[in-house]
Amino acid sequence: MKTVLATREIVIPDGVEVEVKSRTIKVTGPRGELFRDFKHIACNIVKTGSIIRVDLWFATRKQLACARTVCSHIENLFVGVIQGYCYKMRFVYSHFPINVTLSGKNVEIRNFLGEKRVRKVALPDGVEYVRTADVKDEIQLIGNDIALVSLTAAQIQQSTNIRKKDLRKFLDGIYVSEKGPMPKED
Repeated sequence: MKTVLATREIVIPDGVEVEVKSRTIKVTGPRGELFRDFKHIACNIVKTGSIIRVDLWFATRKQLACARTVCSHIENLFVGVIQGYCYKMRFVYSHFPINVTLSGKNVEIRNFLGEKRVRKVALPDGVEYVRTADVKDEIQLIGNDIALVSLTAAQIQQSTNIRKKDLRKFLDGIYVSEKGPMPKED
């Protein structure tokens, strides 16, 4: 059964400018500018005053889920240009200490399980790598776009996947320990 009209509304926060043009959204805030394209979803996105409205006409159940997904993506854009996102990753090792360095636009992982192979993960534009000084064996990935920051964290974690060994015993790797928006500066 189809629903005739499904509508969701998002309030635009203060200090954020939004441009909506043919299902593409450009959000500008104090931390920068983000852009998102929703042309793959058959919906209407309209900005009226300080509200963005997402309309879906004659949608099935699976298409109705897209309305909330689009709204969540737009809200993530707002948080990105106001606060930004930070993913903290910790190194876990039992014997061989993992060595992680930044060389150019690549994160290089050395001495993982004592292997000589150097694992490289490319940092996309808009993602910043920070080695924490106060906490041992921790890195931070900081950026405005949650998709790029989380993708980089996932690539770093998957580069240290263990194959052909018992996963219950070999727990070495680099894992996400904390994630979310950056804390607001007072």
